[in-house]
Order: sequence, then C-alpha cells, then structure tokens
Amino acid sequence: MNWTEITISVPCEKTDDAAAIANLSVPYGIYIEDYSDLETAAWEIAHIDLIDEELTAKDRTKSIIHIYVSECDNAAEAVVFLKERLIAAGIPAEVNSCGVNDDDWNENWKKYFKAFEIGKRLAVCPSWETYENTENRTVLQIDPGAAFGTGTHATTSLCMEILDQIVTADSTVLDIGCGSGILGISALLLGAQSAVGVDIDAQSVKTARENAEINGLAEKVDFRVGDLAEQVSGKYDIICANIVADVILRLFTNVADFMKPESELIVSGIIDLRAAEIEAAAEKFGFEIIEKRTRENWCAYRLKIRTAE
Repeated sequence: MNWTEITISVPCEKTDDAAAIANLSVPYGIYIEDYSDLETAAWEIAHIDLIDEELTAKDRTKSIIHIYVSECDNAAEAVVFLKERLIAAGIPAEVNSCGVNDDDWNENWKKYFKAFEIGKRLAVCPSWETYENTENRTVLQIDPGAAFGTGTHATTSLCMEILDQIVTADSTVLDIGCGSGILGISALLLGAQSAVGVDIDAQSVKTARENAEINGLAEKVDFRVGDLAEQVSGKYDIICANIVADVILRLFTNVADFMKPESELIVSGIIDLRAAEIEAAAEKFGFEIIEKRTRENWCAYRLKIRTAE
C-alpha cells in the first residue's frame, strides 16, 4: 500500500498541542521527532552519551510530527484540516507532504524504537531487537508496522502502567481502537484470561494479529475490524480506550453497555487542555474517577460506573 507522509514542524513547546490535533486527523497514529532533550533521552533510553553528529546537528527549537495517510483516504483533506486547526489553536506550523510506501514506514520506526521497561512487570522490545532481561520481566515483543502503539508514547505507557496495576487472572479485557494490539497483548502477558480488540482500520487489526502471533497469544486474543457497537458484544472486566478526546466523549454514551457493575474503564489519549471536558462528561454519564495519571501533558483515567448511594 502507498501512503502520504504529512510532516508538521512546530516549536518544541507546542509539540503536545499540535500532536493532539494531529491525532484527530488519522487513525493510524503519529510519531514525533523532538531533539530538544537529545542528550538526556539518549542516556535514559539507550544509556549512551556518544551521539551521532547527524543527530546533534538537528534543530533543537522545533519538533517534527509525522502522520501517514493511506491511499484510500484523502491526504489533501487531511492537510487542509491540519492547517485550519493549527491556525485556530494559534500554533505556528509548517505542513508538508510526500509519498511513501510501507517499507519506508517500517524503517522509520526502527530508527527510533528501542527496548524499554514499563511498570513493575513489563518490558517492551521491538521484534527486530534482543532484550537483556536482567530483572526477569515479562517481555512483550512488538512490530508496530503501520499501526499506532509501541508503548513509548505517554498515552500508551500510562495505559500499560494501569493494566500492570489492575489485571488479574480472571480479567477479561476489551481494547477499543486497538492499533498495534499492544494493550490487549500486554493484558494477556500480565495474566488476563482473554482479550478482544476492535479498530476501524483493517491495517491496524492485521498488525495486531501479527503481534499476537509474535507473542504466542493468537489463541487468546480476538482482534476485529469495525465499529465497537457492530463488532463487540458481552461485558468485560477491563475496557481500554487509548484514542482521542473527541472519540472518548462519544464513547461515554454507550460504553457502560459493555461493563459489569465492578468493571473498570481506562481512557487515555487526552491532552491536558481537554481534561476538564473529559472529567465533566464522565460525571454526566455516571462514571466515577478512581485515578488520574499525567505525563508530558497527557492524561489517563481509571473510571468505574458510579453506584447509587
């Protein structure tokens, strides 16, 4: 499949706000080049202090957000949408586009995605790397392909940390907007009984199924293409929705249909500017906030159905 790559160059201090807008434009996810804290990040991620000159020469004042639009979607429309939303938000930006293919996408991910630990029990490792497991962690191998979800983005890592905290051997898990499948697979590796993932993008579901195979979990997880209401039935102990604020607001209207009285709902992908809006909607639709976590201007929530007093 051919893709159009859209790049958005913005001042580093506007990265999170621009990324939230970028996430609204496509279901395939984004990745961000930000070299403002290159030395610190290189040490934290790879434990190195010798950095290639090509990287040290990068502009430290700007970040570049990369978006990929498939050939079946309207890239020109996405560019217009992005420009309008960025202007409306008062974010100075340069938006460009060019054609790429699947191989280019995969190679770009491999440049920036390295093994790392998350929570108390998990480690995430790209399928093309070997992880030195000195802490006896449960290792999740993943190849993001053309789908969002490596665990490196704050929105995903927050969800994984919460899963690490609440998954039990009896847990049944539903992941709405499953992307690469990382949350459903993480839940199973943490001991969950079963997992279902649903995504409107067929490429994401294909990638998720491949990642389940890589981790030897194909028989325990069911990834489906389509809308939540059309593809999913039953009730689940844990529901994850690592998507965007606008979709979460719509989700509040019917997600309780898939929850037991004691079930927990994890929502993430919420830029802090939208947090109050999400909290108000959760209250309106009968949810109680158990926990709120924040990282890098992103928010994630643990919710449950509010019980009558």
